[in-house]
Amino acid sequence: MGRDDEFSEYVASRWTRLVRSAVLLGCSPAEAEDITQTALTKCLVHWSKVQRADDRDAYVHRVLVNTFTSERRRRWTGERPVQVLPDDGTPDGTDAVDTADAMQRSLARLSADQRAVVVLRFYAHLSEQHTAAALDVPVGTVKSRLSRALKVLAEDPHLSELRGTS
Repeated sequence: MGRDDEFSEYVASRWTRLVRSAVLLGCSPAEAEDITQTALTKCLVHWSKVQRADDRDAYVHRVLVNTFTSERRRRWTGERPVQVLPDDGTPDGTDAVDTADAMQRSLARLSADQRAVVVLRFYAHLSEQHTAAALDVPVGTVKSRLSRALKVLAEDPHLSELRGTS
């Protein structure tokens, strides 16, 4: 199997998870696809290096987080984050949408560093060591960021509503 075939197979099996990770980092779905495509383009250029990595997924997620951070520094889209999205009055009819919305709102309250750790640990299912490698920080930094993030999330009213507590 050639380099292009291996890369294509990798992208096909990871695309959805990478795009979802980008959304959880704070991108719109369209932005998430752009960021993921840019990150994967960078990975293709250095595919032999990616293949030699101890954990390909951690390496690719690191490129994704770095691409997201670079894009955020470079481009301001004119959007301003708000605590609560306006209710347009249309019923959504699914608990999954409510849960996703609550998670998005809750994750938006975290700093970019905390959000990256939460996404990599709990969505991408990376170990503390692989999360640290993906973010190029010590394991202790991952633990402290995660601890602070979980404290913020534990007190978040959007998640309290999901748990049925107030």
